[in-house]
Amino acid sequence: MRTTGYVWHERYSWHDTGTFAGIIAPGSTVQPFHNFESADSKSRFNSLVEVSSLIDHLVKVPARIATDEDILRIHTPRHLDFIKNQSELVVGDAGDGWSPFGHKGIEIARLAAGGTIAAVDAVLRGDVTNAYALVRPPGHHAERDMGMGYCIFANIPIAIEWARANHGIERIAVVDFDIHHGNGTQSIFADDPNVLTISLHQDRLFPQDSGYVTETGGSGAEGSALNVPLPAGTGNGAYAAAFERLVLPALRNFKPEAIFVASGFDASAVDPLGCMTLTATAYRQMTASLVTVADELCDGRLIMSHEGGYSPVYVPYCGLAVLEELCGFETGIPDPFEFSFGNSPAHALTQAQDDVLNVAENIARQMQLIVG
Repeated sequence: MRTTGYVWHERYSWHDTGTFAGIIAPGSTVQPFHNFESADSKSRFNSLVEVSSLIDHLVKVPARIATDEDILRIHTPRHLDFIKNQSELVVGDAGDGWSPFGHKGIEIARLAAGGTIAAVDAVLRGDVTNAYALVRPPGHHAERDMGMGYCIFANIPIAIEWARANHGIERIAVVDFDIHHGNGTQSIFADDPNVLTISLHQDRLFPQDSGYVTETGGSGAEGSALNVPLPAGTGNGAYAAAFERLVLPALRNFKPEAIFVASGFDASAVDPLGCMTLTATAYRQMTASLVTVADELCDGRLIMSHEGGYSPVYVPYCGLAVLEELCGFETGIPDPFEFSFGNSPAHALTQAQDDVLNVAENIARQMQLIVG
């Protein structure tokens, strides 16, 4: 029997990103609205988990606070001090000028990193088989010395280094299916041959200067990064092919002791910050594949930490599909948007998408990321 840990704290919905008009600050010709990175998609995800009764089939894992020691395993003292200082302002920023947060925002950022730590701790102690940390703010864009892309601290890297320090594991794989390139995670572990980073993302969406298929790892760690930059408009078929031809072979070749997932739902068909067309079915299938390979390679140790996804109406159904696959219980609640999104002709694998996969496969074989 699989058991699945679940992290959620009400304070995640209190993370304040201001009244931006999407991503633009309001002004004389820009009417105030909500920041795209708001609480809605995450709190509604949690609400559906409760309303569906799926919560009764999950193991509640309390979030914890990440300490300075936890954070400094990844981030520089300069960055930590910067966030502390920004948190004393009415409105602070993580570092790139596009990642606002409210007064005392560091407290919730610590809780997000600590929530991911709590999830991995529960898995590595054997309290649960796998876990999902529904945390906010996200983390996969944060670099060692700067936050960016709504991310203050690098939640998954902080949890990885915590696990290494406290559980003695060493070899880790990170699969990132958020629509944006996982630049922070990749840069943090670029020179570490014992961490494999895999990112499937929309080509040159954000950050526009990273995530190229030729980025395969840093000095002494060549072959530790796999990037699959898919063209805008990509649907379920190309993601399924990418998993079959690249992600799963790379994981099996690497043989990690645990698998982390940067779980973003912004590649969905109606996300305001992306141009992909995935449905809840795609997220279900990717999760099912990851559960299977985690069972094969590392006793089911799979830890998912929430990243992006900015459609309040659709993220909950994508998230529900993922959690159902993690715990093995089906609520019977259908995806109410499947009648429309599921019939899109965009789901067929196109020649342009296949060309990207072929290039990625060739490079992965050259770097011995995959064999055969």
